Amino acid sequence: MVQSWSAWKRFPDAQAGGVVEAPIGPGVYEVRHTMTGRVVAFGSANNVANAISELKVNGGVSAFARLFGKQPLVSRVNDLEYRTYATASRAEAKTAARSLKSLRQSAWRRRLDHGMAARHAG
Repeated sequence: MVQSWSAWKRFPDAQAGGVVEAPIGPGVYEVRHTMTGRVVAFGSANNVANAISELKVNGGVSAFARLFGKQPLVSRVNDLEYRTYATASRAEAKTAARSLKSLRQSAWRRRLDHGMAARHAG
């Protein structure tokens, strides 16, 4: 069976009663900024739904928390969307995450190489 990414879904606002729609099992997740496409979280987890739910995404934290705690990913949850990639095991999730990360890095290198070549040609 060929696995693939889920469709992109809006990141839920827990304060408004939103819930994560993701596998309650192993897999890979990716969270990105809706307008820019900038990836703000990516990883593998034993329970994808919990991993996404536990991400620190709200910008409304105290100054004390900002000094000593984990920084929020973005200022507004509404600016995020996520997708998931279910796997059969945690080991498979880790392997898939490494592979997907490697593919992304290769694509960025090619894009940068093409951009540099275009600059030098012009």
